[in-house]
Amino acid sequence: MDHLIAALPPGSRVLDLGARAGSFQTDRSDLQLVRLDLAIPTSRHAGAYVAADAARMPFSPQCFDLIVSNHSLEHFPELERTVREIGRVLRPGGGLFIAVPDAGTLTDRIYRWLGEGGLGPGGGHVNAFHSPGQVIGLLQELTGLQCRGTRVLFSGLSFLNARNVTHPPRRLLLFANGNERFLAVLTWVMRTADLLFGTRLSQYGWEFYFGNIELVDSAEWWANVCVRCGSGHSEAFLRKHTPVQRRLRFWESYRCPNCGGWNLLTGD
Repeated sequence: MDHLIAALPPGSRVLDLGARAGSFQTDRSDLQLVRLDLAIPTSRHAGAYVAADAARMPFSPQCFDLIVSNHSLEHFPELERTVREIGRVLRPGGGLFIAVPDAGTLTDRIYRWLGEGGLGPGGGHVNAFHSPGQVIGLLQELTGLQCRGTRVLFSGLSFLNARNVTHPPRRLLLFANGNERFLAVLTWVMRTADLLFGTRLSQYGWEFYFGNIELVDSAEWWANVCVRCGSGHSEAFLRKHTPVQRRLRFWESYRCPNCGGWNLLTGD
């Protein structure tokens, strides 16, 4: 997502759909950035905030150059109408980025179960996606946009991190009440199991690129995902740009270059 925003020409219009406080950050002041959600939060990133329903967007047709739906499609009750609205407000030749959870993964099941204990039914997930083809078929049919590529997403369990939970449900006690170091060890165990035994414990979902988008390393998997901010990086990037420290004989740790969160490193 970051490389798509970085590649936009000055003056481009970007819509952050289902943004809450902002699903991404950017220091580009030359973009016209609009963030839409049902309510405007008190804590906000840069951009103009609009309180509106994603299924009834108050925008003119074909007015955005890039639309970002970063883990929001699973929350929209009127999914098909929202997707049609995406197609309406995206200009011809524009780009669309979408990230959604895989409803069959352990991470999404934990999120939904935890939601039943305090975050609302299913943690607010009202749409379940079970395959990349399901998402691609829906978007291509209702918007006419062609899918340019996909990438598997991995989990850092950041939604369990006590730093990110305002009102912790009781069920969070089963995860050391959201202790960051505990989550770092747990995600390391899950990723290592995937590498050794071919499981999918650490996988979370997929991201998709539609429309006029130039892809960068679309087939590369970034398994190291921060337990604090949820940003993913390749092993090669982390070894090149961050100090990697060895912990015991088989553990290596690093500080997330985005937020400084402590994580354990695994190979991609």
